[in-house]
Amino acid sequence: MMTIHDPQFAAGLRNARPDRTARTPVSAKASRSPFQYGQLDARHDPDTQTLWTDMRPRTRPSFNPDLLVDFVHWQADIVDAVDTGAMPIRYLVLGSRFPGVFSLGGDLDLFAHAIRTRDHGALSRYGRTCVQILHRNMCGLDRPIITIGLVEGDALGGGFEALLSFHVVIAERGTSFGLPETLFGLFPGMGAHCFLSRRLGAARAERMILSGRTYSADELYEMGLIHGLAEPGEGRRMVADYIRQNDRRHSAHCAIYEASRAVNPLPLKELEAVVDLWAEAALRLTEGDLKRMERLVAAQTRLLDKAAD
Repeated sequence: MMTIHDPQFAAGLRNARPDRTARTPVSAKASRSPFQYGQLDARHDPDTQTLWTDMRPRTRPSFNPDLLVDFVHWQADIVDAVDTGAMPIRYLVLGSRFPGVFSLGGDLDLFAHAIRTRDHGALSRYGRTCVQILHRNMCGLDRPIITIGLVEGDALGGGFEALLSFHVVIAERGTSFGLPETLFGLFPGMGAHCFLSRRLGAARAERMILSGRTYSADELYEMGLIHGLAEPGEGRRMVADYIRQNDRRHSAHCAIYEASRAVNPLPLKELEAVVDLWAEAALRLTEGDLKRMERLVAAQTRLLDKAAD
C-alpha cells in the first residue's frame, strides 16, 4: 500500500491529471535537508520557540500535490526536531506569501481530470492525504504545540477547511472566507462538515455549506471561528503579540485543547469516511458542473498571472 510518506506518492497524485505542472518526483526523506521545501518557507524564532511557515505555491494558490508532500515532510520534520531537542517548537504559525490569498483550496484541475477518467482512487487518495494532514494539525502533532493560522488573504474551499483545523486563527479585516463547492454541484469534503458541526452545530454547519456564500472575517469572528481580528497589514504583528502575551499560559492552553478533543473527539476515520462520500459525489458531476469548475480554474490562473506582473 502506498502511504503519504512514500516517495512515489506525489508522482501518483500528479499522474491523476494532465502533466501540466510536472516536476521532479519528491525524493526520499533521507536525501533531503529538513525544513527545506519547494513550496513552503520555514523560519524558526528561538526566542519564542515559534516556527513561522508560509505557503509559496508555484502554480495557482491551491493545494497542489507537491505542496501536500511538502506539508507531510514539514510535519515529520517538526516531530523530529521536537523529539530530538534539535529545535524547540511551542507554536506553529502557517500563512501565505501569495498576494491577497491564503489558499483557494483543492486542486480543481486534478479533480476535473480524475472525474472525467472515472478515477475514484485518485480523488480518494488526494482527499485522504488532505484530512490526514489536517487531523495531525488539529492534534498539534501529538506534541505540546499550539497551531496558529495567519490569514492575510482570502481562504476559500479547502483553504477555509484547512484553517478550521488550527487551534487559533488570526485574520486581517477585509479577508473573505467561503465554501463555494455547491456552486458546481459538490460539497466541501476535506473536513468542513466535521469541523463546523462541532463548532456551530449541525444545522448551522449545513446552512453555511449549502449557502455557497462568502463570509467576512468580522462575521466569522462573531461566530467564534476566528479568534483575533487584525487591521490590514497587521496580522503578523498580532500573531507575535498573541504568542508573547500567552506564552506563560502555553501549557494550560495545550491542556485545554486536548480536553476539548476528549470531550468532542473527531476521529481520523470520520474525516476519511466523508472524503469517500465526497469522491463518490464528485463522480456524479455532470459535464456542465465540470465546465463551471474549470471556469474557477481559469479565474485562479488569472490571479497567478496578475501576481506575476
